Parts: sequence; C-alpha cells; structure tokens
Amino acid sequence: MVKPAKLAVTGAHYGLKDWLAQRVTAVLMALYLAGLIVVLFVAAPQDYVGWKTLFSHHGMRIATLVFFICLFWHAWIGMRNILMDYVHPVAIRLLAQIAVITALLFYLVWTADILWG
Repeated sequence: MVKPAKLAVTGAHYGLKDWLAQRVTAVLMALYLAGLIVVLFVAAPQDYVGWKTLFSHHGMRIATLVFFICLFWHAWIGMRNILMDYVHPVAIRLLAQIAVITALLFYLVWTADILWG
C-alpha cells in the first residue's frame, strides 16, 4: 500500500494576491505623494494654521487616510512575508505577527484621530 506524501503546512500560498496588493498600494501611495507635492508647490503652508487649513478639507483627509491604509497594508504584507520566510518557530512567528498587527492597527487609529481629532 502506497502512503500519500505528507504535505508541509506553511500557511503561505498568497502569491498573486500579495504581489497585486503590493503593486496597487504602491501605485496609490505614489499618486497621493505626487498630488501632495503638486499641492505643496502651488500653496505651501508656512505655519501650523496653513497645514491645518490644508488638512481641513474632507477630500484631503480621506486621501490621506487612504494613503495610510495603503501604507499599513503594504507594510503588513511585507512583514508577514519576512516573518514567514525567516522566523521558523511557530510560536515566535505568531507573537511577532500579533505584535505587528497590533502596532499597525494602533497607528491606523492614531492616524484617524489626528486627521479628524
């Protein structure tokens, strides 16, 4: 009787979805930064009031929040892949992933608080 081969469970196999998410988030972040550079060349804020005025527009707040969501998602994919490749003990990898997720969620809430606080 032939036994079936034992498959290694790695938790990976994200492949195309990760690749596509990295590219889409990178493009969205690049577009935001290009737009921000244009805005800063046209009307560069000189003081706190100028910066507050720039980010008082809902469109700018939403675009900035989308930028940071893309940044944190991009960071999560990269960190998850690094941890999956280089941290082999499952317990340590899980703790590191939980720490990264917790930090990124904290930063996202903090970003939203700064933008709408």
